Amino acid sequence: MKLNEIADVAGATHARKRVGRGIGSGSGKTGGRGVKGQKSRSGVAINGFEGGQMPLYRRLPKRGFVNIFAKNFNVVSVGRIQQAVDAGKLDGAATIDVAALKLAGLVSKARDGVRLLGDGEVKSKLQITVDGASKSAVEKISKAGGAVNLPVSAEA
Repeated sequence: MKLNEIADVAGATHARKRVGRGIGSGSGKTGGRGVKGQKSRSGVAINGFEGGQMPLYRRLPKRGFVNIFAKNFNVVSVGRIQQAVDAGKLDGAATIDVAALKLAGLVSKARDGVRLLGDGEVKSKLQITVDGASKSAVEKISKAGGAVNLPVSAEA
């Protein structure tokens, strides 16, 4: 093989469309932009422009806000944890934390932590360490003889 023989595979590259090179080229004169008007010129930015009428996004009232301090928790129910323990994916005797939940496949990626919800039934005596839990989840775990460890700032 010689350097002057190297070439792309046939069909791998496309020639760029040469616009505005005479009417014989098929895309001359207006260059594929149609005829006249603001959109046929360069530097057009008219998204949301309504011909001088007050645009819809300004006519509608502002409402609500975004809480910049809100935490985005992964949600796991006690029923799913019990299923994982029954299937042998989680060790019921050890403390169940975010790393164990991730390893068992109950949590895909850690966001701002894990919140435990009281959906389902619990039979095993579980020790769970999470960032948040509902009252019903804590109740169900403690009724089964286990405990839920929460950080000091999280309300049960």
